[in-house]
Amino acid sequence: MSHEDQGEAALTPFDAMHRLAGARMVPFAGYQMPLQYPGGIISEHLHTRAAASLFDVSHMGQVRLDGESAAAAMEKLVPVDVQGLQPFRQRYALLTNEAGGIVDDLMITHAGDHLMLVVNAARKEADLARLHAGLDAECTVTYLADRALLALQGPAASRVMEGLAPGVSGMRFMDARACRVAGIDCFLTRSGYTGEDGFEISVAAPDAVALAEKLLAAEAVAWAGLGARDSLRLEAGLCLYGQDIDENTTPVEAGLTWAIQKVRRAGGARAGGFPGADRVMDQLANGTDQLRIGIRPSGRQPVRAGAELVDAGGAPVGRVTSGCHGATVDGPVAMGYLRSDLTAPGTALAAMVRGKALDVEVAKMPFVPQRYYRG
Repeated sequence: MSHEDQGEAALTPFDAMHRLAGARMVPFAGYQMPLQYPGGIISEHLHTRAAASLFDVSHMGQVRLDGESAAAAMEKLVPVDVQGLQPFRQRYALLTNEAGGIVDDLMITHAGDHLMLVVNAARKEADLARLHAGLDAECTVTYLADRALLALQGPAASRVMEGLAPGVSGMRFMDARACRVAGIDCFLTRSGYTGEDGFEISVAAPDAVALAEKLLAAEAVAWAGLGARDSLRLEAGLCLYGQDIDENTTPVEAGLTWAIQKVRRAGGARAGGFPGADRVMDQLANGTDQLRIGIRPSGRQPVRAGAELVDAGGAPVGRVTSGCHGATVDGPVAMGYLRSDLTAPGTALAAMVRGKALDVEVAKMPFVPQRYYRG
């Protein structure tokens, strides 16, 4: 997800539903999207943690890759084990540039006889250009403009989905399945962007509204907007593209080395071979000057993106990239980048907010336990 806006705003298939529900609509990544509903962001955030919320994420890009060599070709663009991805399993991935910077983060799913990608909304055009340039000679790249995407997130999500698609509650985190949900053909992954258990549901645009109505008919389910999605993902320690990661940050600096499997690292059977591999491999071996870290302000005031982090002597040592009130922890949370030698949890720092130094300390992420269903 990214905060960039592009041109005239497009509408998702759920636009009329959002407006009927009283959503405050805002331009986001080239679309009109719901920021919040009348109950407010904190209410939506807490409802997601306690029950289940439905998020319209149709602004994200869905891309299909066909061809026997699609997985091998994809490994030329990402530092991830795509060839080892088992059928109907999903994996987090990173597109990198020649300097090892992150062009986008995305999800890759082995959908049986093809691969499915979900890319960030504001990066769709750039990603598609990169995919076509890197893959066209070896596989077919198809942008699926005719599909919508919903995310059902929260502890009640599995029960609700089981009622509409018997058997899906047995899916594990990062499993995928093509099935009928309330009689509608869908493609599910057990994943999401909130730290909660849940499902992302790809559906043909003409069936999208009917599917949303079926999901919202469950007593546990209510709409939630971009505001709650942002605060939920920050509590869960998840990155927002364009804020916490971008073309100038590497996977190692961003603390995303877990996404680089052993087979793609030095000594692995398919080590390197992706853009920026030399720099990423060097950082894996020798470390970096900065690392992404969690931050807990000591008071009640949130520390927002852009705030400078300083040490006890007032010297700049880092920056905040995301910050908000964490409704679950009932206090401010933030993340950012900090000089590597200062990143031990509990390290005392200050954040400069409108000329004032606010006490903060380095904190472990996630700020709330991730509750993915692993079976």
